Amino acid sequence: MANRLAGWKLLGLFGAIALPIWWVNFRSDERGGRQLPRSQNIYKTQPLVMKGGDPYIRALMRTITASEANVAQPYHVLYGGKYVADLSDHPNRCVPIVTGPNIGQCSTAAGRYQFLNITWYEKAERYHPNPSNLLWWQSYSFEPKYQDAVVYAWLSDPQAWGVDISQRLREGELEEVLRLLSGTWTSLGYGIESNSMSPYLSQIYKRVLREELKSSQV
Repeated sequence: MANRLAGWKLLGLFGAIALPIWWVNFRSDERGGRQLPRSQNIYKTQPLVMKGGDPYIRALMRTITASEANVAQPYHVLYGGKYVADLSDHPNRCVPIVTGPNIGQCSTAAGRYQFLNITWYEKAERYHPNPSNLLWWQSYSFEPKYQDAVVYAWLSDPQAWGVDISQRLREGELEEVLRLLSGTWTSLGYGIESNSMSPYLSQIYKRVLREELKSSQV
């Protein structure tokens, strides 16, 4: 396993933090300020494949999607917007970056949470519920349910973040949580790659949290 991770880390040197892959057009209100997009329902983030779990963490996962991979098939999307069918493992396709602070490099970001290859293997090694043993190394399926499972377990682990994220969300500290996570998902409003969705993540979170709380009571 160590040899495999070392190989992925070497490949990861040519990667970059995931850039936004979805943009919307905004309109101005009468005072010249920004309002919600006219032509897009920004609250319409795809539901998770995974079932059950903490509705606060689930709502946070959907909020991350809103700025990272808000497309028709988020689990299959690569950095840049193309889709991949085979999710038996991380796609590991290094797509050239043509804009932003990392222009000239390439990114292996893939899936609903835009995992870089090295990040996926590091987190999957710890949180993946069903690794496959293949001779001297392990394989970690990148299927939708496992993307959700790994991110859910990661966000639910206080030791990983130095804080109980679920508890902070229950206390209404969403902005603190987004700031904490922006080092990993740089489009969350405090990183180097905010996008047109970043200002609306608080509103999106509140909407999807109501949905998740309602679903958890059924």
